[in-house]
Amino acid sequence: MVYASGIRLPCVPHLYKSSAPSGFNGDRRSTSLSFLLKKDSFSRKIFAGKSSKEFDASPLIITASEKVLVPGSQSDDPSAVTDQLETPETVSEDIEVRNGIESLQMEDNENVEIEDHGPVTLQGKVSSEKSEVKSEVGPRSIPPPGAGQKIYEIDPNLLGHRQHLDYRYGRYKQMCEDIDKYEGGLAAFSRGYEKFGFIRSDTGITYREWAPGAKSASLIGDFNNWNPNADIMTRIHMDTPSGIKDSIPAWIKFSVQAPGEIPYNGIYYDPPEEEKYVFQHPQPKKPKSLRIYEAHVGMSSTEPIINTYANFRDDVLPRIKRLGYNAVQIMAVQEHSYYASFGRCGTPDDLKSLIDKAHELGLLVLMDIVHSHASNNVLDGLNMFDGTDGHYFHSGSRGYHWMWDSRLFNYGSWEVLRFLLSNARWWLEEYKFDGFRFDGVTSMMYTHHGLQVAFTGNYSEYFGFATDVDAVVYLMLVNDMIHGLYPEAVSIGEDVSGMPTFCIPVQDGGVGFDYRLQMAIADKWIQLLKKRDEDWKMGEIVHTMTNRRWLEKCVAYAESHDQALVGDKTIAFWLMDKDMYDFMALDRPSTPLIDRGIALHKMIRLITMGLGGEAYLNFMGNEFGHPEWIDFPRVDQRLPNGQFVPGNNFSYDKCRRRYFYNSYCASVICTQGDADYLRYRGMQEFDRAMQHLEEKYGFMTSEHQYVSRKDEGDRVIVFERGNLVFVFNFHWNSSYSDYRVGCLKPGKYKIVLDSDDPLFGGYKRLDHNAEYFSLVRKSPVDNSSPALAPYFMVNYRVLNAMVLVQEGWYDDQPHSFLVYAPSRTAVVYALADEEEQPLNV
Repeated sequence: MVYASGIRLPCVPHLYKSSAPSGFNGDRRSTSLSFLLKKDSFSRKIFAGKSSKEFDASPLIITASEKVLVPGSQSDDPSAVTDQLETPETVSEDIEVRNGIESLQMEDNENVEIEDHGPVTLQGKVSSEKSEVKSEVGPRSIPPPGAGQKIYEIDPNLLGHRQHLDYRYGRYKQMCEDIDKYEGGLAAFSRGYEKFGFIRSDTGITYREWAPGAKSASLIGDFNNWNPNADIMTRIHMDTPSGIKDSIPAWIKFSVQAPGEIPYNGIYYDPPEEEKYVFQHPQPKKPKSLRIYEAHVGMSSTEPIINTYANFRDDVLPRIKRLGYNAVQIMAVQEHSYYASFGRCGTPDDLKSLIDKAHELGLLVLMDIVHSHASNNVLDGLNMFDGTDGHYFHSGSRGYHWMWDSRLFNYGSWEVLRFLLSNARWWLEEYKFDGFRFDGVTSMMYTHHGLQVAFTGNYSEYFGFATDVDAVVYLMLVNDMIHGLYPEAVSIGEDVSGMPTFCIPVQDGGVGFDYRLQMAIADKWIQLLKKRDEDWKMGEIVHTMTNRRWLEKCVAYAESHDQALVGDKTIAFWLMDKDMYDFMALDRPSTPLIDRGIALHKMIRLITMGLGGEAYLNFMGNEFGHPEWIDFPRVDQRLPNGQFVPGNNFSYDKCRRRYFYNSYCASVICTQGDADYLRYRGMQEFDRAMQHLEEKYGFMTSEHQYVSRKDEGDRVIVFERGNLVFVFNFHWNSSYSDYRVGCLKPGKYKIVLDSDDPLFGGYKRLDHNAEYFSLVRKSPVDNSSPALAPYFMVNYRVLNAMVLVQEGWYDDQPHSFLVYAPSRTAVVYALADEEEQPLNV
């Protein structure tokens, strides 16, 4: 029996026979704890933590509730208790179930037995209240599964693994059928947040939980002095196979850390209607070219504190817009108890205000969502929630990630699917997020989690016994839900393995992501930066940038938050090291290391954006070469393998971004990236110019991409993207005059971006007024000068400049023009006027 507040609830029997097929591996019991509390029984903002007496509540986070003894009563007599309780209801046992699905369809026919517990008087009124389903806004529908066969047309190499892929798609189709049959469709199934956790309705507040292993359960909170025998409670207190434990609800929608504590405390957050934030601005349409500014709100302050959503909204969002990005990707909205800066940034309404402001600025807001693993915390996490090892996770070693020291979800469990799908849906629906970057997808898709595995590109590495088909099917379902119900939403998957079909629509047989995060590029740059640039191979750089699958879009980045963390280095720090602290002021002499670093920093970012993918990402601060790493506040730690990791005395000094920088002059405080007297300004302005160049020309999404030169001797890379010609001279000291580059289209070209521009910290070795013509010979030419014999000469007056152009094919391109290519410089040329006819000689 499950007991709660003196009312005995009947246990939910085993729903399905254990002999069902092994497609679902979870416990095939489904116990739903359900409590209905009267409408005005407690404050709408209730702290539900470990010990309210020790918690100094900040007004920013919560408003502490008053103790409520008797719902609807004027008396303080604890014996005068009136409560309503909705019973958990079971699923009819005659339902045909495929794959051992754990359904939670509810009926209203269970009886409630009442026990007398001394002075407590209870009324045995059973409520058949059902939480109302919110009406869908606009015509939303999830299309039925397609044939799933187009992947073989896109990539015929997949035919050799058709058995695996057809099996995978068959599992997906069967899952869709089961969800349609037992849950009324994926749209309804992904609204678990409207049934589980705390739900307010006209008749009261209902709390439901899925805890099949619990023997008994009750709710406790600050309003009842944490009494497990009280009537109205918010922290769940359970008698489990592992003993008595108190946990915050699994479906809690808001949680905070008390000062000085690590475990999180659950919050029932439901302010009055007049205090709730109302969105004012429509969500922007999905841009064709995605330029993402990755940010961490907690560490976005210039001060060594945890920054707030409000400060980020007012201070950082305008900066992102001004830089030319069209999306902001926010890390750590889902919080972790170990990192102090990974949370407590404000209330849910503060976050909504931030997102609404971003929409006003025309910025998409993407959330860094973590469905790949979960904290192994027992006190405030899902781990051992009902006292069993295999509740939300695989039991035993399969459910434990030895490197991350975390738990791994059982994607074959019906209730885990409901939980994760509803979680993704809730962020989109409640907060108006515009999409997700799914963290750690490689770990999800393989039972080896990508650890100690070197993916070579052999298709057998992707489609075999090491593939976690349950996880891949979940990814197909969540992408189906996202794109079906929110057509403008963006889904990005962090995958280092290169899984084929990853970014092909689910209906065509793919996994369904819009973009793959192209992690190999950042890894390659770190590898190269450990060498002298004299040893870099141009072909190796080009191969890494272009090594992506046809029709599968990628987000390219030179560095993200991973490269900025302690234990690694940012690109700027790899290039300039400690010289950044002493030689970045313009009124002080530079050093060869600084000159080299600034030049290569610009070139690395531009070639990554120009050649690496269909979208681009930058981590905050890297646009101006942030001089310091990220070190989250932490104490000494001993890893599961016994390794000791020293802490930093819980310091916030390196857990911030120094937009405002106390430079060499202690009395002057300015914005580091904006400071006219610091060399950081040039690197930031170059990043801004990159973004606006892409906005104007849309080269990342152009169908035309062609690499015409990767010269190991000259150290030159030339490629076209759209109507732009990119020329990179990586040579450390050789500059080239009259350097011939091929082009597809004839006409007049002009410089549209030059990394050697003084605005970007360069040396002004190029004339931006010069024009570059490709010529087509229509009549004989007098080649009287032997030196000019191979060329056609065009005279025009632009600062007495003269351009020589040679006819015919060059580097497999039908036209060409001559340029000056300074050392360690990147230059982008564009057709001055696409309507202009080529000059005839």
